[in-house]
Amino acid sequence: MRIANLSGRLAVIAEDRAIDVHAASGGLFSADPQAVYSRWAEFRAWAARTVLTGGTPFAADDLGAPAPAPRQLFAIGLNYRDHAAEAGFTTPEGMPPVFTKYATALTGPVTEVALPPGGHTDWEVELVVVVGREAHHVSEADAWSHVAGLTAGQDISERVLQMQGPAPQFSLAKSYPGFAPTGPWLVTPDEFDDPDDLELTCSVNGEEVQRGRTRQLIFSVRALIAKLSGILPLLPGDVLFTGTPAGVGFGRTPQRRLAPGDELVSSVSGIGELRQRFIG
Repeated sequence: MRIANLSGRLAVIAEDRAIDVHAASGGLFSADPQAVYSRWAEFRAWAARTVLTGGTPFAADDLGAPAPAPRQLFAIGLNYRDHAAEAGFTTPEGMPPVFTKYATALTGPVTEVALPPGGHTDWEVELVVVVGREAHHVSEADAWSHVAGLTAGQDISERVLQMQGPAPQFSLAKSYPGFAPTGPWLVTPDEFDDPDDLELTCSVNGEEVQRGRTRQLIFSVRALIAKLSGILPLLPGDVLFTGTPAGVGFGRTPQRRLAPGDELVSSVSGIGELRQRFIG
């Protein structure tokens, strides 16, 4: 099943048409896309017994973030060995670096993003997980049962601020407006042949700059949920950026950065693509 945030309303996507959940359920479920995660099991049961047909055509520009207002947003650093190497760090062991992207950075899949002046803005394509059931002290074996679905994400990063000061400013530097596009929709894990092995790609102005597979994650989705939930509860609707493969601009020689007019296209197999245009 694919669910989406269409112009701020919860929708099921079926054969490229959008079915409004609030209308189709006779008001049983709220139109608020974020609210569905607190009733995820009930929603899945309703969808399974309901014939969802009809719907309306829609444009990708009208889609918002599938989980637009999470109570917690986690992001994982250095979770691919090739990216850790290009960034000049050792491979993490035991626990990966964890930071947040503030929720106001979240947007939908097709956006225009303003570049911070005097910065070095970079790309990082990522698989993004949305929690569907509270997870606390969850085992790896049980981790997928706590996942509502998967979506594509971009951890857009401003490297000058990120490296400023006596300690890195990861969260602030990765949370300018529009720096966390996600979408185009949420896909439930049962839709994938293997949700642990999805391909990620990223291109700038048509030139491929990143390609990887989630089977290469140092800490898999299962491991991340187990490790994070061993410290604090993961709540329904929480968002987890799982890390990026090699190919970011900061790790290149010479280094590359996004410029006004650039178009960034990011994709995850079985989910879809994001498309960002940058302005000065």
